[in-house]
Amino acid sequence: MSNGIRRVKTSDLELKDRLVSIQRVTKVTKGGRTFSFSAIVVVGDENGIAGYGLGKANEVTTAIAKGVEDAKKNLVKVPILKGTIPHEQSAKYGGAKVFLKPASEGTGVKAGGAMRAVLESVGVKNVLAKSKGSSNPHNLVKATFKALLELRDAYMVAEQRGIDLDKVFNG
Repeated sequence: MSNGIRRVKTSDLELKDRLVSIQRVTKVTKGGRTFSFSAIVVVGDENGIAGYGLGKANEVTTAIAKGVEDAKKNLVKVPILKGTIPHEQSAKYGGAKVFLKPASEGTGVKAGGAMRAVLESVGVKNVLAKSKGSSNPHNLVKATFKALLELRDAYMVAEQRGIDLDKVFNG
């Protein structure tokens, strides 16, 4: 658990992948334009473990497959409490800013595009989310993961402070 990043082993996991975005990118050469595809993919077990990956290839399906493989190498564990996040959290990556707020049971995932894919892959059922600034899907996914990695539940706080769980709440 160095640097706050909680890496997870991929064996024994039932991962579902979600395609966040796919772009056709162009490389101009002396022979003309060469087209290829860039795909950003989020994988998760919908139970607190998720990761994202980027795949680039000349065909769409190959780019997605490479993105899924890359995502499986970057899985992280996120604390989820009763289907929502433990506390409010905001994060910034590049020009993309995200704000996550816990929501009561029955609210659902109130989030747009790229953030929705990440939150559903992690397994958050009720959350209010807002993206500010850039709507670039690459940076939105990275900002959302950054916010999720900064979340701490009561068990983590007790462990970091070296005290009992009761003392976290009772001071």
